[in-house]
Amino acid sequence: MKRPLRALAAVGLLAAGSIAAVALGGPASADTLICEQYGSTVIGGKYVVQNNRWGTTAQQCINATSTGFEIITQNGSSPTNGAPTAYPSIFVGCHYTNCSPGTNLPVQVSRISSAPSSINYRYVSGATYNASYDIWLDPSPKRDGVNQMEIMIWLNRQGSIQPIGSPVGTANIAGRSWEVWRGSNGSNNVISYLSPSAIPSLSFNVLDFINDTRNRGAITNSWYLTSIQAGFEPWQGGAGLAVTNFSQSVNTGTPPTTPPPGGTGGCAVKYTSNSWNNGFTADVQVTNTGSSTINGWTMAYNLPAGQQITSAWNATVTQSGSAVTARNISHNGTIAPGATVSFGYQGSLSGTYSSPTSFTLNGQSCTRS
Repeated sequence: MKRPLRALAAVGLLAAGSIAAVALGGPASADTLICEQYGSTVIGGKYVVQNNRWGTTAQQCINATSTGFEIITQNGSSPTNGAPTAYPSIFVGCHYTNCSPGTNLPVQVSRISSAPSSINYRYVSGATYNASYDIWLDPSPKRDGVNQMEIMIWLNRQGSIQPIGSPVGTANIAGRSWEVWRGSNGSNNVISYLSPSAIPSLSFNVLDFINDTRNRGAITNSWYLTSIQAGFEPWQGGAGLAVTNFSQSVNTGTPPTTPPPGGTGGCAVKYTSNSWNNGFTADVQVTNTGSSTINGWTMAYNLPAGQQITSAWNATVTQSGSAVTARNISHNGTIAPGATVSFGYQGSLSGTYSSPTSFTLNGQSCTRS
């Protein structure tokens, strides 16, 4: 999606109306060459392919095929410590009032039962780019403009580029390990999932990444998913890059019942603290009260006002505002039924101390013990 403030260029500030004016209408029955800055076309009667050249005035052309697209020309060049030149992509949902045919987006996260996706990429050498999914969410059902939350899934990174923000931990999603980055581009918040090696094809459930972002306190189930986009962000070069196949659905209804972590019974938390005038420590014990083993865990909760974590042990602990996310490290990711793991941290304190009152483990509520 266009990111006007990240682009640092006047072209990124064009009105949404100009985007619609250059859009190409109707399904593409044959390959369609698009060189217009924000030109787009429909393929398969379901997906929109867009040129989306928002960060440079240099020419970029893409060829929309029956199943994806290819970058034919990419003459732009941007410094690797800044924004890319464009985001040519294929999407479902709504992008600056350009909505894909028959889309059910925006839709509230709480209504999504699954969001199966499949993609095949073709990569090239000698260019600087990423291959990424953009997943956009907002507290309101927006069909225009920038949303408040952007999830980026980096399936490939070539050159000295990096996600927005800084690393905050790791995540195991879609059968793979991802480095998680978190930050803001000045226009919206961004959580990025960076693969350590290039992934040429992947089938996965987009909802798994949305749920992980929710568990980090960045969104809630009341937010709306507005679009899912897949393509490339080129900084330098990129001709020959292609999405050869793409499929994406967003299924709604009553989500399947998810058993509590560890099976029937869930989890219990014992939170023990010690505070003084301007600081505190906390010891958190997590017990698997279920009937099966927990393999990998993420705990989420909110600290009361005036508390800021400064160091932690036995878990990767991050804090954004009041929202805290604690993830297991290598030696304590498995919790057998009836077993307990613990982690702790030290923090600064302003005002009167109080302990957090509610906790979730892997998205499920825990009891206090």
